[in-house]
Amino acid sequence: MSLSNVVDVGFHGRPANRAAPDLSPGRPSRDPRLDFYRGCAMIIILISHTPGNFWSNYIPARFGFSDATEIFVFCSGMASAIAFGGTFVRRGWWLGTARVAFRLWQIYWAHIAMFVALAAMLATIDAVGGFDKTYIGSLNLWKFFADPAPQLIGLMTLTYVPNYFDILPMYMVVLAMMPVVVLLSQGGIWLVALASGAVWLLAQEALWTWLGMADVALAFPAEPWSERRWFFNPFGWQLVFFTGFAFMRGWIPAPPVNAALIVMAAVIVLAIVPLSSFGSGRLGLEFAREFRTTQAGWIDKSDFAILRYVHFLALAYLAWVVAGRHGDRLRPEGQGAGARVWRRVVAVIMRIGQQSLAVFLFSMVFARFSGFVVDQVGRNGWSVSIANIIGIALLVAVAYSVGWFKGQPWKTSGTG
Repeated sequence: MSLSNVVDVGFHGRPANRAAPDLSPGRPSRDPRLDFYRGCAMIIILISHTPGNFWSNYIPARFGFSDATEIFVFCSGMASAIAFGGTFVRRGWWLGTARVAFRLWQIYWAHIAMFVALAAMLATIDAVGGFDKTYIGSLNLWKFFADPAPQLIGLMTLTYVPNYFDILPMYMVVLAMMPVVVLLSQGGIWLVALASGAVWLLAQEALWTWLGMADVALAFPAEPWSERRWFFNPFGWQLVFFTGFAFMRGWIPAPPVNAALIVMAAVIVLAIVPLSSFGSGRLGLEFAREFRTTQAGWIDKSDFAILRYVHFLALAYLAWVVAGRHGDRLRPEGQGAGARVWRRVVAVIMRIGQQSLAVFLFSMVFARFSGFVVDQVGRNGWSVSIANIIGIALLVAVAYSVGWFKGQPWKTSGTG
């Protein structure tokens, strides 16, 4: 029996999670909860990446350890289970791997295009001149413009990855791990869990530094001329990606909804608030400052430290409960004005989530442009709020436009 057939039989032979979508041909596979929360993450990412944006003081990251990055990566794992898991099921391992490779090719060029677009935009602003700062410096692109040849090589080989541009390279590496995880799943979900956990453990630089073995930690170098590495370590972040993947594939059963779990998750979320940046900053809690300084390895974002995972799982469970079975609470059946407005809002946010790559690329570019415009008109509550509102409206426009183009309306039958 071929490898393709072995994997195919293994997938079909594994009992499906009742909460997982039906991936059989011809059946709808979108999950409203996935699209809604991924859409929320896209809005938060826009807000958090806009320079000097006071709205970012109220995003979830300020009140806990995890943030929109966890939502994005977790939901990407779930979406990958739907988009690529079905191919592994229906067409076997080799074609499933080929589809993953094709997606990697798309994301790679999206990453390159985003960098070039942002670099060109900031260079244009600086070329016009007359501003009180140099905007290529706002993303630390000095070395790229001062000595472009080696940086172009680094850009194309993903060894030059400035911090603002690091999430897509991390996502590419994690996505490339998927065929290996699919293959490991034939030995049982515990083998996948063991492998993912071991890779995550090897990525925890703080742990290995504490053990006096810092060289053991897995990471990707970002620059050949320095010791700086990718800010988002894919070997750490794969844990939350494959958690989402496993839930959507049905490898992990859907968590039950009961009072004990709800209380436990809520206690975890609330207990972490005093230790958050809100607690150490706005509340001025000295013990929170000390914790975040002396125990930084437990909440490290680069390697996706364990307390970020715990906090995110608690939040994700509460979000699961709030959404209801199959996302029913997101789309209430009432006919009142409030219910109709809410259904429309949810539909718009879901559309943003459905086109997350295009929306993400646009938001990263627009966030810097928005910051520049606000610098020029004057930074105050009104100007920043208007910039946010315009930015969110444009995210909606991009999502609907991309959906329209993907529908290829020119292929419909007509007289033209």
